[in-house]
Amino acid sequence: MNQSLLSETQEEILESVWKAGETGEHRLIGIRSFCAVSFEDHDLQGLVDLNLVKVNDEILMLSDEGRKRAEQIIRRHRIAEVLVVSILKHKSAEMERIACEVEHSLQPEVEEAICTLLGHPEFCPDGKPIPRGACCRKRVREVGQTVVSLEKLHPGDSGKVTYIKPSSHSILEQLISFGLSPGVIVTLTQVKPVFCVKFENTELALDREIVKNIFVWKID
Repeated sequence: MNQSLLSETQEEILESVWKAGETGEHRLIGIRSFCAVSFEDHDLQGLVDLNLVKVNDEILMLSDEGRKRAEQIIRRHRIAEVLVVSILKHKSAEMERIACEVEHSLQPEVEEAICTLLGHPEFCPDGKPIPRGACCRKRVREVGQTVVSLEKLHPGDSGKVTYIKPSSHSILEQLISFGLSPGVIVTLTQVKPVFCVKFENTELALDREIVKNIFVWKID
């Protein structure tokens, strides 16, 4: 499969072709209505040049390679929707916008970890099917050691925050206001009498219940 790096706009086009195809729509004008962003002819031509889509008289179809790439994008997006609604507790009205932001930066390892933690969901909150991944086919039940709860680190260990599973939205907002958000590299400095973490120019003392719901990509 062609693994050339795509722009976010091109990923959105592939996603919209897939979504439109689920309804039996293959006309370019209909596909544009499914796309979250507007796109120009050169964006589409780039996908044609990569042999990911085929255009014939205003009919747009995915090639075999394009279908594989679109399936990956759809999977990331719909897993992100489940995460946003069921774990982060965002309202459905915000789901699509946040899921769009998440899907473009979700690494394969993190995607599988989230899918496993969510119990390999088969449908997104809108009832649309989520393409199966390798972790689903293998029925993986435990997240590997790449992504772990911050609680599992030892003093001196570091990790990049991948996602936060807060008990309330207010706690999530508070952590983000402190600068502790996905993508930040944190170092655990102590575990007793309280957990202390250090990141950038900030040190925080955190309750165990909060720490165990912060998941990091452990850095060896």
